[in-house]
Amino acid sequence: MNDRTILRIDKLHKSFGSTDVLRGVYLDVGLQEVIVIVGPSGTGKSTLLQCINLLTKPTGGSIWLEETEITAPRADVDRIRQRIGMVFQEFNLFNHLTALGNVTIGMTKVLGMKSNEAREKGMSELERVGLSEHAAKYPAQLSGGQKQRVGIARALGMDPHIMLFDEPTSALDPELTGEVLNVMRKLAVEGMTMLVVSHEMAFAREVADRVVFMENGVIVEEGPPDEFFATPRSERTREFLRIIGSSPGER
Repeated sequence: MNDRTILRIDKLHKSFGSTDVLRGVYLDVGLQEVIVIVGPSGTGKSTLLQCINLLTKPTGGSIWLEETEITAPRADVDRIRQRIGMVFQEFNLFNHLTALGNVTIGMTKVLGMKSNEAREKGMSELERVGLSEHAAKYPAQLSGGQKQRVGIARALGMDPHIMLFDEPTSALDPELTGEVLNVMRKLAVEGMTMLVVSHEMAFAREVADRVVFMENGVIVEEGPPDEFFATPRSERTREFLRIIGSSPGER
C-alpha cells in the first residue's frame, strides 16, 4: 500500500432527527488500499458511504478527498462525485438503455465526452468486468450479477479516484455473488482504492488490507485481516465474529 492518504474522515457525525447514526468516525484511507467495513445491520456503515459520496450531508466533522475538503460549504459536489465511484445494493440501471448505454450516459452527460469516444471507453469498461458480449442487452435480459457488473463498469467509466461498494452482493445468490466478487478482486489487484461495506468475510480475509468493525455509529476495531479475524482485541468484535461464524480459528 502507498503511504499517501487519499481519503480522511475526521470526527464525522450524522443524525436523522434525534437519532445519532454516526457518532464520531475517524478513518484514513491510503492510496490503493482496500478497506472492508463489517458490523451488525443498522450501525451506520451505509450512511458512512453516503456521507463520503455526499448523498447525505454530515451533521458534523469533515471529509477530505486528496487535497479537497468535500464537506466544505462551497464544495463543488458534482465535480467531487466524478472522483468517487459508488456501487449500491440495488442495481439502479436505466431499464430503457442497453448495458453499454448505462455505462456511457455519465460519460456523455457529465464528462461531456463525444459519443464515439464514450462508446469506445464504455466497451473497454464492459470488457474489464467480463460483459463485452452483453453490451447490446437491456437490464431485463441480464442476471442480477450481470446487472451489478454493469453498475461497476458505469462507475469505472468516470475514472474515479476511489470506489465505494455498499453491500454490492446482498441481493444476489451465491453463484452470482462470486461473479461480482471476482471483478472486485481484479480491481484490487489493479490498484483501485476501495471502501467496501460487506458481509462477505471470505472476501475480507482475502482482499482487504484492513478490516474495520463498526457498531453504534463508531469504529470499534480495525486491523489487517489476519489479526482482525485471528486475534480480535475487542470483546464485542469477538462476539460478532462468533455469531457470524468467523471466530478465531474458523476458516
